[in-house]
Amino acid sequence: MSDLVKRYTSSVFFDKRLWQADIEGSLAHAEMLAAQGIIGQADHALIAQGLAQITQEIETGAFEWKLDLEDVHLNIEARLTQLVGDAGKRLHTGRSRNDQVATDVRLWLRGEIDQITNLMTDLQLALIGLAEKNVDVIMPGFTHLQVAQPVSFGHHMLAYVEMFSRDAERMQEIRRRVNRLPLGAAALAGTSYPLDRERVAITLGMLDAQGQPAVCQNSLDAVSDRDFAIEFTAAASLAMVHISRMSEELILWMSQNFGFIQIADRFTTGSSIMPQKKNPDVPELARGKTGRVVGHLMGLITLMKGQPLAYNKDNQEDKEPLFDTVDTLKDTLRIFAEMVGGQLDAQTGLRTGGISVKPEAMERAALRGYATATDLADYLVKKGQPFRDAHETVAHAVKAAIDHGVDLSELPLAVLQSFSAAIEKDVYECLSLRGSLNARNVLGGTAPVQVRAQIARHKIRLA
Repeated sequence: MSDLVKRYTSSVFFDKRLWQADIEGSLAHAEMLAAQGIIGQADHALIAQGLAQITQEIETGAFEWKLDLEDVHLNIEARLTQLVGDAGKRLHTGRSRNDQVATDVRLWLRGEIDQITNLMTDLQLALIGLAEKNVDVIMPGFTHLQVAQPVSFGHHMLAYVEMFSRDAERMQEIRRRVNRLPLGAAALAGTSYPLDRERVAITLGMLDAQGQPAVCQNSLDAVSDRDFAIEFTAAASLAMVHISRMSEELILWMSQNFGFIQIADRFTTGSSIMPQKKNPDVPELARGKTGRVVGHLMGLITLMKGQPLAYNKDNQEDKEPLFDTVDTLKDTLRIFAEMVGGQLDAQTGLRTGGISVKPEAMERAALRGYATATDLADYLVKKGQPFRDAHETVAHAVKAAIDHGVDLSELPLAVLQSFSAAIEKDVYECLSLRGSLNARNVLGGTAPVQVRAQIARHKIRLA
């Protein structure tokens, strides 16, 4: 094989990150081969000894990865044979690189999903902490990016907690499908050796919801399936979309036109020529990286769409997009948890930095948009007016407020009564931002009492 082809077909310099999973799978396979009498106990002991030494070499950086050996599997097997002789050659009995790599990727991804789920918990807790500090802060809620109704800033933050909680649920659902054993399917048709695949699954912790061994049931599907990688990348894409939506709001809120928040300096940069600038680089970059992860999803789907059964070399191209998706999502979750919640001070146990809120700016913005117009309509409905008539009445009142350059709550009672005789002095309670907020005391609503109840629920859920 020419050097050009070697470089083109080799995967060792990116799939070597699978080495721990490869050794874990090999140890379980060797133990089963010995238990089944397919290899001797002496060979099993030598294999375990050799793989322990290889683990130490890789961890210390002494292991030499060779391009000629193409991938992580052949590199480890060649070194094992070099260390323990013929026993190393017997390790591959009853398996193929096809089922081996499918097992390795699943084992590796299972561990990454566990880390990602923990990082999602960290981000949710950071958002809950920010929400708890700002339950009573009033901000304008938007639809179509137009001021709609006043909401609690804490309530707004909890919307993202809901999104990331669904992301974490999806990850756990996917983990169950990732955690199935292909090993023993061999190249594509199974093997003539009396393997105990369920034993290997138990050793590797590949169990179903009932605690029974989870084994891929069709050898052709076992070696060629990459649904789990696509499904993971789809869930990762959706998580990044949620991060991107939050990023967009943080970017808007930090701009001078809004001025709702400040992001700690360590997550921002200045301009090379404009000394007054403080740019929200982290949210902007996360918004950009979302496109990168979504692109990986499209790449994996396209990779698989034309493949006949069973394994094809195309599948080597699954790893780089999958690896990069994992790295991007983990890095983004980690940095967003710190950006939102601040840094933990080891001495005091308190968090410093993070996102700081500007309540006065938010309240001013809510007042500019006639955010309590719906409350006036609800007031008239409660006085007996049909909602559509109330809607029209309020439209006239808003027009009058615009003409006078005041908020609805600042219109004199006589002016309000000129639009409807049903309006009385108590109207001003519902026209205030605080009154509007408190009125939405329904499950899932923005009333502070409801927001605090949701915070308590999330804390229990994540405990």
